[in-house]
Amino acid sequence: MTDPEQQGEDPRAPRRTLILVVVTMSIGALLYRYLMHHDPLWQSSAMFIGIPAVLAILLSFSPRAKTVTGGIIKGLTLALLILAPILGEGYLCILMASPLFYAVGISVGRLIDLSRGERKNTILCVAVVLLPLSLEGVVPELTFSRGQTVEATQIVEGSLGDVQRSLASSPRVNTQLPRFLQIGFPRPLMASGEGLNEGNLRVIHFAGAEGDPPGDLVMRVEESRPGYVRFTAVSDTSKLTQWIRWRGSEVSWRSIDGNHTGVRWRIAFDRQLDPAWYFTPWERMAVRQAASFLIAANASPR
Repeated sequence: MTDPEQQGEDPRAPRRTLILVVVTMSIGALLYRYLMHHDPLWQSSAMFIGIPAVLAILLSFSPRAKTVTGGIIKGLTLALLILAPILGEGYLCILMASPLFYAVGISVGRLIDLSRGERKNTILCVAVVLLPLSLEGVVPELTFSRGQTVEATQIVEGSLGDVQRSLASSPRVNTQLPRFLQIGFPRPLMASGEGLNEGNLRVIHFAGAEGDPPGDLVMRVEESRPGYVRFTAVSDTSKLTQWIRWRGSEVSWRSIDGNHTGVRWRIAFDRQLDPAWYFTPWERMAVRQAASFLIAANASPR
């Protein structure tokens, strides 16, 4: 017996599909603009789960898709491709969030495909389930702990005195960044400050991004003793605050032999993006690579 949905193609279907896609993208754009101008909504799950959930639910009404999942994937792909050039350097956010967008879209589509005869009820259930997941970070009561600590260790060529003199010098920013940090994060352009006495400052000047101006991360030596120094963040006006907020870092070094020194660089920061289960691994990986970069750039003898 022929499926009624396959007896013939509605000649109005292409027009309806186009209208649905235009309406969906317009609603998505309005939600994006609203969330971007309201702290802390633009860093919350309302942005990274709420928006893809709304887009997926709207696209699930597409009359031309053979499967709801296929229609949602096509619509999300089109939306991301259109947004990427508009956002310019903001493509980094698109790149990092796209797996989450697709995960939400595919989950919605598969649930609807598996219960096609009760599409409206299924969509309602999906919306009820995704709503609480979209509220993480919107209010403090629905926010998981943001505090994170990561570290990197390396053995560098040089004595204890060589490493200490290198750390006491002004930071170097011309060392090549790790690959992950080259995908669009603000780059350090210059740095100033020297000394390991308590109160000495380090100022790292970062390039701007996504239309925002350059900014400075200011660190102060809070504690210093032989083989150990602790820096505390004084202020941060760089674009990095979109992803993380520096709290401080600890550097310790010990002699391996006369020509080699083991260095450990530990960084404490606050995760800025939600949901935690998705963004925490990304941010920890980025900061861990930053710690390795700092060892190579600032602890390795010159």
